[in-house]
Amino acid sequence: MSSSSATLRPASPEFHDDDSRIAHNRVWFNLQRIERSMAPRISRALKAEGIEDPIWYEILIEVERAGAEGLQMAELERRLFVAQYALSRHVTRLEGAGLLRREKMRGAGRAQRLFLTESAIGLHDRIWPTYMAAIQAEIAPRLSVEEAYALCRLLIRLYP
Repeated sequence: MSSSSATLRPASPEFHDDDSRIAHNRVWFNLQRIERSMAPRISRALKAEGIEDPIWYEILIEVERAGAEGLQMAELERRLFVAQYALSRHVTRLEGAGLLRREKMRGAGRAQRLFLTESAIGLHDRIWPTYMAAIQAEIAPRLSVEEAYALCRLLIRLYP
């Protein structure tokens, strides 16, 4: 059997696909649709706490974890898988909200390091209960704890 005919084997009868490769497409489309269906409600909960976009929370928590020495923008970009232009736009908005400050790194071209402002210190402790409740409201009724961990293990395999 050639490799192309092996790939074209019948798929799961549950999905009625003639081509098993469609399974990977289904994963992609389902991940996108899940995000689009849950994100608006989770985003509203965060906005009520002053966080305009869920990525703001991720940016702030990564900078907080970096501690007193701050976090390089390039490193933040790698950790969050966010394009430089989009990350820069979010950081600019976080600066405008008084939650982050940037410092240019000496001798490093355009490299910058991010720091939390005084008003952002402790923000995680205030926001986390709201964020967690919003996530729980979306996912906990649909997955058991064991299923959630199993799905995490699978999704982690998709990271580059």
